[in-house]
Amino acid sequence: MSETGTSKLPSSARVVIIGGGIMGCGLAYHLAHEGCADVVLLEKAELTSGSTWHAAGQITHSTSSFGLGKCVGYNIDLYSGKLEEETGQSVTWHGCGSFRLAYTEDEMDWLRHTMSVGRALKFPMEMVAPDRIRELHPFYNLDGVLGALHTPDDGHADPSGVTQALAIGARKLGVKIIRRCRATDIKQQSNGEWKVSTELGDITCEHVVNAGGTYARQMGEWSGLQLPMTSMTHHYIVTDTVPEFKELDKELPVIRDDKLVSGYIRMEQKSGLIGIYEKENPNTVWEDFCPWEAENELFEADYDRIMPWLENAMDRMPIFAELGIKREVHGAISHPPDGNPLIGPAPGVKNYWCCCGTQIGIGWGPGLTRELARWIVHGSADISMREFDPRRFGGYADKDWQVVKAKEDYCLRHEIPFPHFNRLEGRPIKPSPLYERLKQKGAVYEEVYGHERPRWFAKDGLEQRDYYSFRRAAWHDAVAKETKAVRTTAGIMDISAFTKVELSGPDAERYLDRLVANRLPKKVGGIALTHMLNRRGRIEMELTVVRLSEDRFYLVCAAFFEQRLLDHLAQNLQGEDATITNRSNEWGAMTLNGPLARNILAPNTPAALDNASFRWLTAQEIEVAGHKVWAFRMSYAGELGWEFHIPREHMLEVYDALLSTGEPLGLKDYGSFAMNALRLEKGFKGAGELTNEVTLPEADVMRFVKLDKGDFLGKAATEESAAASNLPWVCVYLEIEPDGFEDGHGGEAVLMDGRPVGATSSVAFAHSIGKILAFAYVEPEAAKPGQSLEVVIMNDRRKARVLDAPAYDPESIFPRTDAPVGVAAE
Repeated sequence: MSETGTSKLPSSARVVIIGGGIMGCGLAYHLAHEGCADVVLLEKAELTSGSTWHAAGQITHSTSSFGLGKCVGYNIDLYSGKLEEETGQSVTWHGCGSFRLAYTEDEMDWLRHTMSVGRALKFPMEMVAPDRIRELHPFYNLDGVLGALHTPDDGHADPSGVTQALAIGARKLGVKIIRRCRATDIKQQSNGEWKVSTELGDITCEHVVNAGGTYARQMGEWSGLQLPMTSMTHHYIVTDTVPEFKELDKELPVIRDDKLVSGYIRMEQKSGLIGIYEKENPNTVWEDFCPWEAENELFEADYDRIMPWLENAMDRMPIFAELGIKREVHGAISHPPDGNPLIGPAPGVKNYWCCCGTQIGIGWGPGLTRELARWIVHGSADISMREFDPRRFGGYADKDWQVVKAKEDYCLRHEIPFPHFNRLEGRPIKPSPLYERLKQKGAVYEEVYGHERPRWFAKDGLEQRDYYSFRRAAWHDAVAKETKAVRTTAGIMDISAFTKVELSGPDAERYLDRLVANRLPKKVGGIALTHMLNRRGRIEMELTVVRLSEDRFYLVCAAFFEQRLLDHLAQNLQGEDATITNRSNEWGAMTLNGPLARNILAPNTPAALDNASFRWLTAQEIEVAGHKVWAFRMSYAGELGWEFHIPREHMLEVYDALLSTGEPLGLKDYGSFAMNALRLEKGFKGAGELTNEVTLPEADVMRFVKLDKGDFLGKAATEESAAASNLPWVCVYLEIEPDGFEDGHGGEAVLMDGRPVGATSSVAFAHSIGKILAFAYVEPEAAKPGQSLEVVIMNDRRKARVLDAPAYDPESIFPRTDAPVGVAAE
């Protein structure tokens, strides 16, 4: 048993975990397995007494998230034998399999895409017709069902048994678990350690972990943190014994019926269990404060709210219709604004870790906590944590916004997860000065770290629903026109969503130099593309560095990495005299790209724009439309172009001036979808390729690394990776044969001789060449230029070939050849 009592609380530990549910116990177990056993877990009541104890305990291989899929595969292996063998604690694993039903072609496409991702993960799954569903589950009403995804190794486990087994495994390896010990405060000390105050005394630690479940948000407030999550209530009910189940010698598969039930139906012993995520009127609790005395808390069932879906469930399972209900479970579950857990460092502080906001703890928990344990102990997880990183939200994610988004997420829980699905509630948050102007011109926006960024420009009154499909959607032709404009005349895009940070001071150069893998630009106005790494040599982020003056640098990276960049800079200062200033909200940015970019810019600036006066990869402060802007001669599209970084109050005037000059020459607005296609045509890697999973040699970006410069964070690991005789995988550039209907969305399996050897990371149709292009991580033997491969798109094999040069303009003629103003192409 775990311990209680003041005499049992040590004064210090390396790691203190607060919360004894599936997430806290899972992390304790995996920290110990990663070699860190100096861990104390504190639980205010009994283990599993929060949200864990009332979980339905289901888990499925059916996921379109490649990273989450890796976690799910690990969890099922753990539950189906390994954990019980290790600990002796029963987890009551029911390996009954499951079906996810499809009633529409859109749902069938979702399942086909899931099959493609599952093939990359080597998951057992198959698409089946209604007759196969009926064979394995004869009681379900299949009227209207077109097919299903069958995942035969799925199942469900006892939440308490799983959690207790993880706790036993942790204690066996030296972890101390203390029950009936409520934390009352968490404060960082002047030496960087954390002091956790409890009802039984204080304990100091190097790392503190918030695994507080429904209490996690208010626990974060003790330390001045805003951790976005809201407690939503979810129902499942258990029927009386089902006579038809009494004679069964095998458990029926779980049914996931997203359309009609908005939830799941399964056997629970010889009874039926129905879980419902209603699609309207979702219910929140404890928006401000979860009462500390809450323990094994349930709420009275609200049948009015769930009745439409419950009636559908009875229609789908008519053998339940005349039965009574013997158990009602209506409990609280944490929902972050986008539905993904908060797993990783808290923003703005060091060694405070989030292990919370997990709405499907049994299904996701152990795999995610294994990755968090690796992150804490070794400095990086082994899967990409971008979709789970707590720093993906900024200060805009206040409490009111959190509630709005959590309700939206709850209602979407059993909707089709279309590619690029646009969650519209609570927006706009941080519109740029061009927002209204571009919206009037048809801009369809996406939210990126609170910023509104144009995706593409709609014409002819298309509705939001027209944008969504696993196949080529309505925006395909519009993106083709935007791409063509950039390639033949010019395009302009609002890129204000980029992170923009200034680093200045006497030691700025020395400080920054030891954090980046490439050489810093030596001359004022120089630009360098480089990467920041962690101590394992894994990629933290890619960024552009511009030297604005002798002691002043400007750093630009993807919007998502804003807080990660600020934290990485602040936490790696070693006494240098350097100042970090975040310009992301006060400065905007736009980019002008295309053969006629110089013709459009020239009438609006007195600056000389020829190659001799304004070289490629240099920056100058120039005047445009009467305003001072920083102009960077660079292009993510691989064309002649500039980025303009400018105080937000001047953006609209500069935009209008460029548009006035450019529209007669064919200048068009374009968005992120065209930008993605353009960068893939030029073979430029992006955030999908450059993740914490990979080293620089694995990402094949060593041309941006200078191993002969002084020491930098992650250099030793980079050298070790570069010297490895056989890397675990390598990033390749693929040309894929199109079929005119589906182009892929990332995560698809890559096959060599019919065998899975990797998965795509980014995919787009390249309008300039009429082919699908992708980046993929594959086994080294599959990475040879010219190698014939296959990519599984929508469960259909397509021929692919490894390229060794950009598919468009492989010799980079456009940005390197001089041309006078007035000539169409540079």
